[in-house]
Amino acid sequence: MTRETGRQTGRRGLDEQAVLLAAGLADLAVSTVGTAFGTLRGLLRRSDAGALAAEAEHDLTARGRLALDRYTNVPPAHLEILARHALVRRTAGDD
Repeated sequence: MTRETGRQTGRRGLDEQAVLLAAGLADLAVSTVGTAFGTLRGLLRRSDAGALAAEAEHDLTARGRLALDRYTNVPPAHLEILARHALVRRTAGDD
């Protein structure tokens, strides 16, 4: 009987800990969203909100372009670069 009671208490402790963790995460999310809305509200009240939004759009576009370039452009192979240099030297030597 003691083992069974210990198991139930341990299980209940884990369940309680999971509930407390979930409640803590929910509280953190609510406070973060509240802070974000406060910041957004402050930004919307600015007189230069249009310029600020245009600058943010420009920055995000540039950041997106950099991210795409980083992951989509594959640099040329080392031997390809050497072949191009040799071709340039050969062409320059013919002149």
